[in-house]
Amino acid sequence: MPKKSLTPLLDRVNFPVDTRDFSIKQLRQLSDELRAETVRVVSTTSGHLGASLGVVELTVALHHVFKTPQDLLVWDVGHQAYPHKILTGRRDRILTLRQGGGLSGFTKRSESVYDPFGTAHSSTSISAALGMAVARDFDGGDHQVIAVIGDGAMSAGMAYEAMNNAGSMDSRLLVILNDNDMSIAPAVGAMSAYLSRLISSRPYRSLRHFAREVAKRFPRPLEQAAKRAEEYARGMVTGGTLFEELGFYYVGPMDGHNLDHLVPVLKNIREDRETGPILLHVVTHKGHGYPPAEESADKFHAVAKFDVVNGKQFKPEARAPAYTAVFAKGLIAEAEHDDKIVALTAAMPDGTGLNKFADRFPERCFDVGIAEQHGVTFAAGLATQGYKPFAAIYSTFLQRAYDQVVHDVAIQELPVRFAIDRAGMVGADGATHMGSYDVTYLATLPGFVVMAAADEVELMHMVATAATIDDRPSAFRYPRREATGLEMPDRGTPLEIGRGRMLREGTRVAILSFGARLHEALAAADSLDGHGLSTSVADARFAKPLDEALIRTLAAEHEVLITLEDGAIGGFASHVLNFLAIQGLLDDGLKVRPMFFPDFFFDHDKSEVQYERAGLTAPNIVVTALAALGRTDEARDSKSA
Repeated sequence: MPKKSLTPLLDRVNFPVDTRDFSIKQLRQLSDELRAETVRVVSTTSGHLGASLGVVELTVALHHVFKTPQDLLVWDVGHQAYPHKILTGRRDRILTLRQGGGLSGFTKRSESVYDPFGTAHSSTSISAALGMAVARDFDGGDHQVIAVIGDGAMSAGMAYEAMNNAGSMDSRLLVILNDNDMSIAPAVGAMSAYLSRLISSRPYRSLRHFAREVAKRFPRPLEQAAKRAEEYARGMVTGGTLFEELGFYYVGPMDGHNLDHLVPVLKNIREDRETGPILLHVVTHKGHGYPPAEESADKFHAVAKFDVVNGKQFKPEARAPAYTAVFAKGLIAEAEHDDKIVALTAAMPDGTGLNKFADRFPERCFDVGIAEQHGVTFAAGLATQGYKPFAAIYSTFLQRAYDQVVHDVAIQELPVRFAIDRAGMVGADGATHMGSYDVTYLATLPGFVVMAAADEVELMHMVATAATIDDRPSAFRYPRREATGLEMPDRGTPLEIGRGRMLREGTRVAILSFGARLHEALAAADSLDGHGLSTSVADARFAKPLDEALIRTLAAEHEVLITLEDGAIGGFASHVLNFLAIQGLLDDGLKVRPMFFPDFFFDHDKSEVQYERAGLTAPNIVVTALAALGRTDEARDSKSA
């Protein structure tokens, strides 16, 4: 006898069109099954669970009411889009989520027509959706454009810039504020749902329009009084004054898990063909419907594989602390000795390790929200008053504040210290989170000190070094993974600025490594020795200022100089080559081979696979050295091995 399916209704849904004739009762059942399927999938693949569970009913309602993919649905960040992927023809591939060659953990245009905009960074949805709406109007189209944005993403200035722009235009646009932290919404219930249904209906909006037209015929003081009275009344019952002032027609708040309330309001909005933007405010709960997630402090925001029954995550036992934890340890050690040290992050206290710093120094740690631009300039302001700010921000997130880094920090020579997490490959998060460009975009700035840690002890030293730099900005980068297992000091020792270190000395090949690929350089040196090639290995430590004496020595005493870094073109190697060329150190036949990230974006995969594809492993270094010396047969044999 065949096993009974646990998801009989979901099994009938291949695409959203299959839900269009479902009753509210069937939609509730579909939501329950979709939630169970999402839990099952993420327990196997790992990923962002809490946010996805929080939008199950909203996802079902949106695809039921709107004619996706003709109607365009943009999910902000995209980490809550797993239920969306299951409903939009990707269920048969959902177990490949975040795996090499499989589905992305975020929305991705090349993956499905149901993903009209690729997202992974926060607060882009309203801007993109407005662009789509204006393009529709140019083309004479009649489809809907919907952006779903969380209350956390609403803390970013870009969201308000987009709303301010949209509010001044007539393009029809629906923005759904998914308030999953209760940070904006008052209590919701039946009365709120009734009012939301009422004010989203065409009769109410038509009456409101009629009243406005009549009021315009009154003397101006009476017209203004009537307008204020109407806004006051709506504000009293809905709380949407802010959004109304930005030019949006506000509806809500309402329970985002109650389909009896949600579906009628969405239908009212869909059927209304009046121009102008609408904001629908729904209240949801991260992890909703799965007790282990609901009871977790982070609502299972990002999880490893886990047991569905009890929610216990299967995390491999760490052999060494993560680099993020090492940074936190180093910063706490410095702050114990210097009360001018403060730390800030942009909505990532756990991801950057600053939660540990905040536990120790709560008054000296700041989470500025998803607002990297503000965070950098806030740090600059602190620096002007003699404080020592450490801004802990992921490499790809710091990109969002580049103008502030240039204008507010570098030009003014302010000693803001940038702790750059997620340098290099990041595995399953893919191109959107890969730390490829920070060396290039920081080392080009005059006066910046740019460091990269080869191991955890070096990271401790670099934290200590940054704490001592009081006359200019500095940055140090480190990867997302376990450290190497070295014994760490209680506190780092400041390094001499612009001074690298020699780890082993040879005579034929020199490998100058910058950052966390040093272990590959050392392994390559062992292999090259086996080929009869005496090999030196040096750790540059600094991309700016360069250790010019070290580079001169390596250039003078070796036939081949290989630079190694886990970043894009224009970074460390470019600075080394410029120095060599300007100083005439290439004129006598030195063979220089820079090794860096190839010129394409890397899809999600295991980080070791990504590094192999990038050609930044020990065997790749060996092949590069052999080829530079003309030993092509050995290089070919080594590569095939």
